[in-house]
Amino acid sequence: MKNKVYNGYQPPYQITTKILKLVSDISEKIADIEYIEKLCDTPKLRKKNRVRSITGSLQIEGNTFSEEKVTAMINGKKVIGEYREILEVEGAIKAYANLEKYNYKKEKDLLLAHKLMMSGILTNCGNYRSGNVGIGGKDGVAHIAPPPNQVPKLMSELFDWLKNSDEHLIIKSCVFHYEFEFIHPFSDGNGRIGRLWQSVILKSYKDFFAHIPIESIVRANQQRYYDVLEASGSAGESTPFIEYMLEMILNTMEEYIEQSQKSDQKSDQKSDQKILEIMRENPKITIYELMEKLKMSESGIKKVIKKLKDEKRVQRVGGLKDGRWEVFENSKGSGK
Repeated sequence: MKNKVYNGYQPPYQITTKILKLVSDISEKIADIEYIEKLCDTPKLRKKNRVRSITGSLQIEGNTFSEEKVTAMINGKKVIGEYREILEVEGAIKAYANLEKYNYKKEKDLLLAHKLMMSGILTNCGNYRSGNVGIGGKDGVAHIAPPPNQVPKLMSELFDWLKNSDEHLIIKSCVFHYEFEFIHPFSDGNGRIGRLWQSVILKSYKDFFAHIPIESIVRANQQRYYDVLEASGSAGESTPFIEYMLEMILNTMEEYIEQSQKSDQKSDQKSDQKILEIMRENPKITIYELMEKLKMSESGIKKVIKKLKDEKRVQRVGGLKDGRWEVFENSKGSGK
């Protein structure tokens, strides 16, 4: 049965050679990240990246809280700061805590995210604005958002496109982000929600996007973020913004791969030392006893032992039943 062609609202943009190249590069990195995630679970890295996402997105809006302060608040500790900034962090923590539960196609979920994000800051949180807004730029007001009576219709059309268009989800996430900022549907918090919802859309494509800090990379390239928003507004289409955001996604993925590799190396080093310590204490210990002690898989233990043997830090003396481990104090081994 042939798929129904979508004939509804179509946001203006073009698929350029640069966009195609970036999507191709991102697809290659997806395979690398999925391979990494199969090999190891990195909850500490995920938590750190969630902090970076929250901090980066809030700092773009002028919040001065550092990653250390945000971490302290996530851990339930009291911090000193301006009351509004504390409310902003609390709201962002709540909104991001639900990132994996939101359905990117549901407008009511986006309204819920705004309610969580802006609770205590706005009296109309979770509702579209009732007044006119202008968005500042380098030379004054860069964009006058559509009047409030048009917002519900525009947002409905945007979600309709998001649900029904057959465009690639990675590109959809960028287009939605720009169109959302153009409509500017809320009286405050639009930047934060736009960035969050792009992550929600990306997460629906690949789960790992829920814990890579795209917002942090955008924060590091903040002026370009504003520049491409203005450039897209002047061009009357989101093409410059799509190219920029795809670049930010790719950069974040490359950084995540590098972080994971470093984390994996540290984990390997700890496993090396722990196994060596246990072997010194009990030279007759078996692989299965090591598995039980360290809560590691058989393949994981064997991988570490092979590495230690290759580095001549340990060798097996005797058979499997009556043999023992000989541990060397340096990497030169026994010299035999």
